[in-house]
Formats: sequence, structure tokens, C-alpha cells
Amino acid sequence: MSAANILALLLLLTPVLSQQVPSNCVIKREQEKCLEMMALDDPVNDPELGCPWMWDNLTCWQPARIGEVVEVNCPELFSQFMSEEDYELGKVSRNCTEFGWSETFPHYIDACLYEEGNSSQDMYYVSVKALYTVGYSTSLVSLTTAMVILCRFRKLHCTRNFIHMNLFVSFILRAISVFIKDGVLYAKEDSEHCFIHTLECRAVMIFFHYCVLSNYFWLFIEGLYLFTLLVETFFPEKRYFYWYIIIGWGTPTVCVTIWAVLRLHFDDIGCWDMNDNAAIWWVIKGPVLASIMINFVLFIGIIIILVQKLQSPDIGGNESSIYLRLARSTLLLIPLFGIHYTVFAFSPENVSKRERLVFELGLGSFQGFVVAVLYCFLNGEVQSEIKRKWRSWTVNRYFAVDLKHRHPSLASSGVNGGTQLSILSKSSSQIRMSSLQAETPAT
Repeated sequence: MSAANILALLLLLTPVLSQQVPSNCVIKREQEKCLEMMALDDPVNDPELGCPWMWDNLTCWQPARIGEVVEVNCPELFSQFMSEEDYELGKVSRNCTEFGWSETFPHYIDACLYEEGNSSQDMYYVSVKALYTVGYSTSLVSLTTAMVILCRFRKLHCTRNFIHMNLFVSFILRAISVFIKDGVLYAKEDSEHCFIHTLECRAVMIFFHYCVLSNYFWLFIEGLYLFTLLVETFFPEKRYFYWYIIIGWGTPTVCVTIWAVLRLHFDDIGCWDMNDNAAIWWVIKGPVLASIMINFVLFIGIIIILVQKLQSPDIGGNESSIYLRLARSTLLLIPLFGIHYTVFAFSPENVSKRERLVFELGLGSFQGFVVAVLYCFLNGEVQSEIKRKWRSWTVNRYFAVDLKHRHPSLASSGVNGGTQLSILSKSSSQIRMSSLQAETPAT
């Protein structure tokens, strides 16, 4: 796989990483440094200086005398493929001969890569990219279907489902932004995006960071809403909902705007997909880590409340059923709160890089699908409403067909058994209301 495709994977991790420099941009950056040193150097006329400056597309080699052996560390690019310990130990050398520089020994591949070779690395990155593409595509389809269902049925319009709908939209936007970024920035297998200054390129990165931030903030709002619902007896949901909208969509707008202004004035390099300036990058990284940390605290608080409620003498059932319900509630809250992001959120970037790619890109891309299934398709209210609509449609169809055969004149005049249907709907509504269940977590 080319450096551009590897970059596409690494960039998706940037909301929870700090300075992850893209692979092909690393080469360009090192080349510029080497060319600058060549331009500033004023070599002394030394007859023994047989080997001049040289850039071999990976490493910058300084001038050397004939017979001298020059040893350098493995290029920074290879740190994308291996652990920090192996990267520090890797060395490559060249001899300065009367005919010029010799070939590197050992070869870059032998000295700076894992023993399994480059082909296995290629297969690994291809697999990860295929996995997150399938994951985001599945999430996009399932979330869009869930949005249609929640918007279609008026009986489902409530504050809790409105918050779910905003969370679904944030997941949809995040998936769309990933596909747009891959299509616009990395359509060509080159490194032109490292140093171009197009409005389109920067707009893609601004949109990408906004969608990611919005997604994290709506995960935070889901946790805050449920925690407040459990703690407060009288909870004015509608009044707080407007504040949720401001936090969920407004705060990311402010953060991304500040980040864009700072990048424009202090770090205006390329497509803004490199984050060498740590202070500026914390404008994006800080709110993400804060939302993850606060949600983790809320998650622990809700679990404590659930344990207290389930152990209350008013709650019937044996001990095993109580813990089963608690485990079910806990598992359902994990995707809703995004608690799985805490696994690697605060670990150093160079630790378990391969595992982070699989976990945060591969498995994380399916989070939208899991949320749609748990909080829409498996929701008791949604299922009851769909069943009611289905019964209503089948009864309407039955009476329409029956009247067409028995009373053609009534069928042609538009009478389709409205009296019978109204009586049936009234009786079925009582059954439906009794079957409505509150959304998980169960208490």
C-alpha cells in the first residue's frame, strides 16, 4: 500500500491522538530540511571530501571523506510501521568510496522493518481500510433508516428520541466526512496534498474535524441526559433540550473555528492535515478528551445508581436476575456513551499502534450501526408503533379487497369500512398503550 493510503488510516485516528504526522508528508518534510542544509552549507575545498550531500528519497546524507563510513538512524517514515524500540535500534550505513557513495548496508527493508516483510504490512493496512469502509457504510445505511423511522411516527417524537436523532445525525455526518476526506485528499497516490494551499482541501479538513467533534459531544449529551434523568425528580426536558442543541452543535463550531483561525495565522501548511503544532492541536484534541473523560465519570455514576436501584427492596426478583439486568444495562450504555474510546484515549501514541487502528477504526466504525440497532430497531416503543402501523395497513387492505368483492358500488364511492376501522383502532390503541416500555437501561 502506498504512503497516501497509510496516511488515510492514520489521519482518522487524529481526534484522539496528538501529533500523528502522515507518512508521505514525512518524506516531503525531511527532503525540504535536507535541501535547506545543502543550500546553507559552504563546503571547504578538501581533496579528501569525495562524497557530497545526497538525498536518497528517504535519508539525508552529509558530506564525507573517502574511506569514511557514515551511519544514520532509520528514517522517521518507518516509525509508522514498527514500535519505538525497534525504530531507535535500527541503523543504516553507507561507505564513501572514490566512486562516490556505496549502497546502504543493511538495506532499509532489512534494518528498519519487521521481519514479516512489507507485504504483510500492506495486507494489514488494506484489511483495516476495508474494515472501516464496511463499518461506516453499514452505519450510514442503518442510521439513515433509523432516522426515517423516528421522523415518520409522531408517537415517537419526544425529548429522548430527539436527542437520539441528533446523535444519529452526528454519526451520519462523521461517516460522510470520512468518505469525502478519503475521496478528495487521497484519491491520487501522491503527496501533493502536503504542500498545496487550496480552499477545497482545507474545507474538507474543517468539515471532518467538525463532524468528529460533534459526534463526541452528542455522545457526551446522551450521557449527561440519562444521568440527569436518573438524579433529578422533576426534570424540565424541553427547556434543557435547547441547551443540548447549543452544546452539541455550537461548541464544535466554536472549537473548529478557533482551530481554523489559529492554523491560518500560525501553522498555515498544506491541507491542514498535519498537526506539528501541539498548542494549536489541543484546541481539537482537548475537547475530545474532555468529553471522553466526563462521559466515563457519568458512566460510572449511572452504574452506581443502577446498582442502588436494583438492590432496593422494592425491586422484585432474585439476585441473579438483578445482576443480569445490571449487566444488560451496562452493555447497552457502552456504545451510547462511547466508553470504548477510553481504552486508548490517554495512552501514548507509539503504544500498540496496530491494535489502535483495528480497535478505533475497524470496530469504532460500527458504533453507529450498534447504536441504531439498540436504540431504534430493538426499542420497545418503535417496535410497537411499527406493529400498529402494520396491523392498520393490513386491516385497511383487507377491508378494501373485501368491499371490492362484496359491494363494488361502495368501493367505487370511496367507502372502505371506516366505522369498523375506527372501532378496531380504538380497541388496539388500548393494547398498544399497555405494551409500551421505557427505554433501556432497565431499572
